[in-house]
Amino acid sequence: MLQFIARRLMLLLPVMLGVILVTFLIVRLIPGDPCITMLGERATPAKCEAFLERYGLNDNLGVQFVRYLENLAKGDFGDSIRFTRPVTTLIAERLPLTMELTLLAMFFSTTVGVLLGVISALKRNTIIDTITMIIANIGVSMPVFWLGLLLAYFFALTLKGTPFVLPPSGRFSAGLSPVDLAEFWNLENLTGFKAFIIELMSNTVLVNVIITGDWPLFWDSLRHLILPALAVGTIPMSIIARMTRSSLLEVVGLDYIRAARAKGMTESRVIRKHAMRNALIPIVTIIGIETGSLLSGAVLTETVFNLPGFGTGLVSAILARDYPVVQGFTLVIATIFVLVNLIVDISYAYLDPRIRLD
Repeated sequence: MLQFIARRLMLLLPVMLGVILVTFLIVRLIPGDPCITMLGERATPAKCEAFLERYGLNDNLGVQFVRYLENLAKGDFGDSIRFTRPVTTLIAERLPLTMELTLLAMFFSTTVGVLLGVISALKRNTIIDTITMIIANIGVSMPVFWLGLLLAYFFALTLKGTPFVLPPSGRFSAGLSPVDLAEFWNLENLTGFKAFIIELMSNTVLVNVIITGDWPLFWDSLRHLILPALAVGTIPMSIIARMTRSSLLEVVGLDYIRAARAKGMTESRVIRKHAMRNALIPIVTIIGIETGSLLSGAVLTETVFNLPGFGTGLVSAILARDYPVVQGFTLVIATIFVLVNLIVDISYAYLDPRIRLD
């Protein structure tokens, strides 16, 4: 297993270099002049020349790329043109929210999707099978923004005054915010990578709460994330349910499943111990793909529920031609996507040991 993981890690190096190169080039190909976009009517030729000189945009692409690689090796993503703040600070502020939303949405979609798929496969061609697949088809056909508005209207307005009411927008209730761990530990003077890690931990609610013990903040944050997670997780849930059904139906018809039943094993043991493990490989693939998609595709959900996440930050940076932010955010998303694929590959080797020999 360790050799298998080592081979996969070695393959990540050229992949990440390719991601860095493609990200760098695509950002430079975005239509529009960043100087005119940022300065507007104040964009005189002299000011634009100074602007390009300040951010190194007047050099040729080769020089810019080498300088970008040198800065990345130091952990420096540059400063935002729009906000004049380090990109790492913006990442530490926005990434935790999107990660929390993604993990909660995937927990919901995986749990419900696999359960519906298994029930549908075991009750094939019955009314239960029909109902579960209708639910899956409805889920995959509903636009995220429309479902988000419906959920917000129902849980925030229709259920107002009941114990089931949920907040329709924002990350925290008024007056609540996570404790700054740099102040909590008296580490305000930290800089560089250590400061980035501390700020990332501060904005990750679960980590913050475990350190500070502020559990009311955790429950408040969770209540604010339930509706966005339901909205963004419905489509992955439907896809996972359909994939689970088809994969399990394919496996339960194989000879070794019939042999297990002939030996007198209970149906639940046959499904749990033999069928599901072999049916999980395509399911794990879908889960990995959907997890990566949610990280970069939560823009509509974050907009509908007014969440300051990674998606909305990336879109606003693209519209403002904020090259350092676009590069930094895109590289982080691509890195997480690559790591998710690595975890999926490792899970393949665990589920099917024959894969380790490839």
